[in-house]
Amino acid sequence: MLTILLHTPLNPEGGGHVISFVGSIWGASLPRRSLYGIAGAALLIASGAIHLDLYLTGYNSIPTIGPLFLLQIIAAYLLAVAIPLTGYRLAYLAGAGFGLATLGGYLLTLKVGLFGFTEVRTTAGIIAAIIDVAIFAVLGCGAISGLGLGRRLIPAIGAVSAVALVLTIVFVASPKTPPAVATGGGGQTLDARTIAGKDLLTDAKGLTLYTFVPDSVNKSVCYGDCATYWPPVPGNMSAGPGVTGKIGTITRTDGTTQATYDGHPLYTYIGDHSPGQDGGNNINLNGGLWKDVPVGSG
Repeated sequence: MLTILLHTPLNPEGGGHVISFVGSIWGASLPRRSLYGIAGAALLIASGAIHLDLYLTGYNSIPTIGPLFLLQIIAAYLLAVAIPLTGYRLAYLAGAGFGLATLGGYLLTLKVGLFGFTEVRTTAGIIAAIIDVAIFAVLGCGAISGLGLGRRLIPAIGAVSAVALVLTIVFVASPKTPPAVATGGGGQTLDARTIAGKDLLTDAKGLTLYTFVPDSVNKSVCYGDCATYWPPVPGNMSAGPGVTGKIGTITRTDGTTQATYDGHPLYTYIGDHSPGQDGGNNINLNGGLWKDVPVGSG
């Protein structure tokens, strides 16, 4: 209903000073598009983009965690569309819950591990965590905007957001310490196994070994977060049956030893959990491309 008040009557004989229309002005019948909804949708898109990049560059090969990443990506984009399009408070609440749940999953994998996977501290992960806190704060406020108790609930949302941010800082500052890479000893072997129709280099447990393209001959550049995802193969290895390349040992900057194959430092991949898997092959993760090692190719 649109009502117009006039100081003088448009129709002198009618004597009325109020004219009423039944209708709508532009946009009034469209779904509510609040600033909270638009901002929340933008944050959800940013979160989805970060998770999509991580999924495509290696996380898709990690059991359970990979499918969860895909689910997060789909949910983020669906909510980013639904919230500003519908304006429903339930959609706002779902978005706020998504931000809090995603943050909780990240902190759990960072501190104690989740589904057998331990996250490492990365710039992308930290940025995503901060965005998740912002998603909860913005969409939480959007969900209660216009309600009678809205102003009273805003401090509670602010308090939860502050606690979430503090926990993020604490967990990021003290992530779970990965087990130290053991040094090799005599009698350990590098073996040749047929994986996906190719004869590849593996460790004694049958796990596929990889080389890192940014490495140079007899020198590794994979340290810190990188070495957590890609544990260096201990040095002092010997060749098993079918292994024809030259096996060597280098000393890393932290004092541990690492095996090499024809001068290329060797690594396993935390995404491989059993013999026959080669989930790390041809993925670009932690600063460069990773390749499995065909036996005899050098």
